[in-house]
Amino acid sequence: MGIHFGVDYYPEHWPRERWETDARLMKEMGVQVVRMAEFSWFKMEPAEGEFHFEWLEEAVALLDSYGIKSILGTPTAAPPAWIIQKNPEIQPIDRQGRRRHFGGRHHDCQSNPDYRVHIRRFVTAFAKRFADNPGVIGWQIDNELGNSHGDLCMCDSCKRQFQKWLGRKYGTVEVLNEAWGTAFWSQGYNSFEQVGTPLITAVGENPSAMLDWKCYCSDLIVDFADWQAQIIRENCPSHFITHNFMCFDNKVDYYDLAGLMDFVSNDIYPAGHWQKQPHQPDNELAACHDVIRGYKKKPFWMMEQQSGMAGWEIMGRALEPGQMAAWAMQSVAHGADAVVFFRWRTCAMGTEQYWHGILGHSGNPGRIYNEAKRLTETFTKYMEEFEGSMPCPEVAIVHSFRQNYAFDIQPNHPQLRYVEQLQKYYKAFYDRKIPVDFVQDMDDLSQYKLVIAPLQYLMTPELEQHYMDYVADGGNLVLTMRTGVKDATNLCMTDRELPGRLGDLCGIEVPEYDCLLETTGGVLYGKKEYEIEKWCDIITLKGAHQIAEYSTGFYKQTPAITENKYGSGTVWYIGTEPGEELMEDIMTYITRICEIEPLGTAADGVEMMTRESEEKVWLFVINHTADEQVYHLHGMYTLLEGACEEFLQPYEVQLFEGYKRRK
Repeated sequence: MGIHFGVDYYPEHWPRERWETDARLMKEMGVQVVRMAEFSWFKMEPAEGEFHFEWLEEAVALLDSYGIKSILGTPTAAPPAWIIQKNPEIQPIDRQGRRRHFGGRHHDCQSNPDYRVHIRRFVTAFAKRFADNPGVIGWQIDNELGNSHGDLCMCDSCKRQFQKWLGRKYGTVEVLNEAWGTAFWSQGYNSFEQVGTPLITAVGENPSAMLDWKCYCSDLIVDFADWQAQIIRENCPSHFITHNFMCFDNKVDYYDLAGLMDFVSNDIYPAGHWQKQPHQPDNELAACHDVIRGYKKKPFWMMEQQSGMAGWEIMGRALEPGQMAAWAMQSVAHGADAVVFFRWRTCAMGTEQYWHGILGHSGNPGRIYNEAKRLTETFTKYMEEFEGSMPCPEVAIVHSFRQNYAFDIQPNHPQLRYVEQLQKYYKAFYDRKIPVDFVQDMDDLSQYKLVIAPLQYLMTPELEQHYMDYVADGGNLVLTMRTGVKDATNLCMTDRELPGRLGDLCGIEVPEYDCLLETTGGVLYGKKEYEIEKWCDIITLKGAHQIAEYSTGFYKQTPAITENKYGSGTVWYIGTEPGEELMEDIMTYITRICEIEPLGTAADGVEMMTRESEEKVWLFVINHTADEQVYHLHGMYTLLEGACEEFLQPYEVQLFEGYKRRK
């Protein structure tokens, strides 16, 4: 495609006489693409059927004259006031039955048929108007689907659609009653019409009903996006369609949503005020990029890459010199074919007045602009060659939205969070400079030497067999606490001890467990004692052998971590949440058994990652710290960018090239 660096641009926020200056400065910075219009519905349709696309056509043409192409966003995350006045019922209802009103964004119910009439009219006109525009190359559907919709929408339209969804899934209300366990607390239904949205209750809620509700909400969002995508594809067959995801955000199943897209995009803000300060750890950012790559198993775009201080009412920390470029190239190292910075210029109006961009409020180029310009000057010449290449890890971590939903409903321990568990296992490999893929549970696992499957709480016979077949055929698998607890409908298993049939795979049974509420525990591994957190599965050996034991609790000196040979492979069961030190040591042992080699050695804060084509391997070495660092590579590479091999300046990015050995 030949497009690799861009910015998110809002010409409607600035006088027309400024646009030419912006286009010139973008060209000088190395910008090749902009995303526009994803919040501009009112400016394009100030009254029903009265379309004003001229200003946007003018902006597209001006940018195109500077060699800058445009991606247009459907502005359906922000319906204008005249739509709300005509159809106030499209404003969503929260769990407490309160209406969420106009004045922000995402003030919409995605199931509402009247809202979809408005969308069809507008998106059809929008797509037709720009279908043959030479400056437009693609579309973004809506904006961050799921954002701000955490407990929305509970309106009558959503209730009717949920009832229909349940009818399609279960066929009869008797089957639903069985699947939901409605014998408990007299919750049975005589018809699907009696089932409501999960408004706040007096106390408690049905875990099975809540799981179905979360799955319905995901399906609704996917349908909402698909419905718009079909309109655009019908009118703009030569344009691509994407959507800006949000890392691990769990309102919508991104694997399903990715299936609608030509490629997926991501938004990431490492220094947002809501992150760990002064910024999100580099290992967590790396995991975000890897999971985005996993949603479609293809390279992706960064549609919003942080370029300045981020915040609404409260601001996060300022970016240090070099930090923005390091984050941008980290996304490239993990599979991004294009990086689009948010935003071009810091807005002077509205909620995001303090969400800073490449340019500040004044519009004058400064430190951030110059840093972005150096970045594009340095790496644009390589980006064309990177395009389409992918990392090829030997380790995979299983990621499931349904497991995430189940732990949202019943976390088991107040601080147990599904994604945090994945991140803790991920960090053990990241710190050892070992690349990782994220996969779905039923994906083909045969290409991986090692698969980590944390918190396999919901279990099916098909998934049990899938894991057993992988190990029997020579795979190496790590399972953890809270495996095989529930069936697919979120009802507890009752036919045998935990972890169900996977006990045969692991060579263990778990007849009891202990929630470490407001305390921690200990484990002996080797000759050292380690801290553990949150949970202890009390394990009985049934053929496996113990490699670590508890040192605390009434179950001390019983197995905490086990190892079992099964067929041609090996499975480890980790019955607790290891602290960071135990996690590091146990994963070092497991990767040695699996013969998985790191890319090199370096201190924490230095990242190593590769992308591969059929013939070449590109190795990225990134210093995420404000200090000088040293490192050593395991392999033969040629330095393409960087001042001094095995030495890094603060926030420096070095690029190496190698060639694959012919088999």
